[in-house]
Amino acid sequence: MIKVPKIIKLLFFNQVWNIPNSENTIYLTFDDGPTPEITERVLEILDKNQIKATFFCIGDNVRKYPEIVQKILSKQHSVGNHTYSHLKGWKTPTNIYISNTEACRIKLNSQFTIQNSQIFRPPYGKITPWQSYKLRKLGYKIIMWDVLSKDYNASISAEKCYENVIDNVVSGSIIVFHDSFKAKKNVLNSLEKTIETLKSKGFNFEKIA
Repeated sequence: MIKVPKIIKLLFFNQVWNIPNSENTIYLTFDDGPTPEITERVLEILDKNQIKATFFCIGDNVRKYPEIVQKILSKQHSVGNHTYSHLKGWKTPTNIYISNTEACRIKLNSQFTIQNSQIFRPPYGKITPWQSYKLRKLGYKIIMWDVLSKDYNASISAEKCYENVIDNVVSGSIIVFHDSFKAKKNVLNSLEKTIETLKSKGFNFEKIA
């Protein structure tokens, strides 16, 4: 599913699916990092195009690669929470899911100065209503998306990832790419072209705070 159906957004209205605005602003996001080489290459592309983005980081990757997280922050991008162990909410007891998410938050806050450490994206987009409720009670803002590049799918081409984004973006869209080993080929071969085309269409880019 590249674009999220309206009925899903209505059913799960407490989660952020897009950020409506009249300025043609859109939001690039990256899941599953930080990852050596890949995250750094993504940062170079963002720098070259002078845009800011949001990185939803896995806590264990933060532990392994703190210098990359620091580089993301030093370039004034946003860093969000993607659980400590990339848990699938539908298959995880709520107490474990919450504690794993909190472990990621604690890891981020113990090492870095982060503008908003409680923006959260559930891995796979799979979270139960009760997990969502509990996290929101703890102050988390749950950030979903309305456009998925599918760059993690090795069976499709980088050109298809590009089309998945370009064909579906509207003002306010939250777009998902991945700075992971699985997505390496597609993200690194589609991201710059995607950004250039979106800029040519008059879109502006902002990070999520």
